[in-house]
Amino acid sequence: MTATYTFDVFSSLDGFGAASGNWTGYWGKQGPELLEHRLALYDQKQRMVFGANTYRAFARMLASSTEESEVRDPWVTRMRSLPATVVSTTLQGSLDWPDATVVSGDAVDIVARLKAESEVPLRSHGSLSLNRALMAAGLVDRVQVTLFPVITGQTGLDPIFQGAADFDLELIESRTLDGHTQELIYRPTPHA
Repeated sequence: MTATYTFDVFSSLDGFGAASGNWTGYWGKQGPELLEHRLALYDQKQRMVFGANTYRAFARMLASSTEESEVRDPWVTRMRSLPATVVSTTLQGSLDWPDATVVSGDAVDIVARLKAESEVPLRSHGSLSLNRALMAAGLVDRVQVTLFPVITGQTGLDPIFQGAADFDLELIESRTLDGHTQELIYRPTPHA
């Protein structure tokens, strides 16, 4: 049986994964429902998959945070406790992540092997270029977009699907959190 792979990403309405300026984490729109829902998502047995840049960003962010900061929301702490595979040709040695393994090579080959061998679902939060390549290769089963009610046209960073292939998306699940944030889960298929 092949493990399910979910590309999990936060987005502004205009498709950016982050923003500069005076925006805070979650674009300042987090609420108790969102945080409880995220915690429940990461309560399930699963393996995280990260690209090197996302791993470095998480490690840097967590190293510079305190236990009281929003960076250390319980779901992030729980995510960090899950086993993880970091796909990288530049990282070496042990990682500052309790159960992480660095695997060097072609990301498509690595994730195809993980999907075939894993007994638990795979999830990747962020890792934009990695996940665009995996989508193009047909390895992403679900795209889970948490859509925050903001437009970051002037300050948006990290366009999520810039340079991605064309896909049709079948909506398989949706919910509204805290009355304003949408979570949309799609099944992607290449557009013919």
